[in-house]
Amino acid sequence: MTTAFIISAFATLFVIIDPIALTPIFATITQGTPTVERRRIALRACLVAFFILAAFTVFGEALMHFIGISMPAFRVAGGILLFLTALEMLFERRTKRREDQATDEPDASHDPSVFPLAVPLLAGPGAIASVILLAGQVPGITGTLAVIGMTAVVLFVVFLSLQASALLERALGKTGINVATRLLGMLLAALAVQFVLDGLRAFGFAGG
Repeated sequence: MTTAFIISAFATLFVIIDPIALTPIFATITQGTPTVERRRIALRACLVAFFILAAFTVFGEALMHFIGISMPAFRVAGGILLFLTALEMLFERRTKRREDQATDEPDASHDPSVFPLAVPLLAGPGAIASVILLAGQVPGITGTLAVIGMTAVVLFVVFLSLQASALLERALGKTGINVATRLLGMLLAALAVQFVLDGLRAFGFAGG
């Protein structure tokens, strides 16, 4: 395991979870909620998302082996999934989809920390695919702990950003958030292509 892997893991999870785009959504779905309760909702959402992603980090590859999916095949499939997510970010479709998911809750008094915040906004398909892919890059307990650690760091950043959701939204504005989302989408697209190339390389394609 190298410093480059740790940086790559952090960047991948940060981009796919995208706390910058989540903050205005969080502010919307918790509108009118007291500050203390908003803090509790954000904390519960991050904790639930962490345990879900940690479970997939530890058991995800074993589950794939059980159902007969090789790691290179999952790298290619996961890379394609992340690339599609990047396209959604670049063309503003992801933010709209997340906003629709956030308004799917029929009971406004229901605690939104598990749904829609923890799942699918934080621990969605893209994040789950990312932790499995990253854990597979460095097999063994070291790689697993590194991915779990980076997941915890990213979700802590998410928690802090959710606390400052109103301030960040006012500071960046709608235009600033759109620009940041597009820049993160470009980075995610490049990371997704790298996952696909790594998977193809393991099959003997895309060079040695």
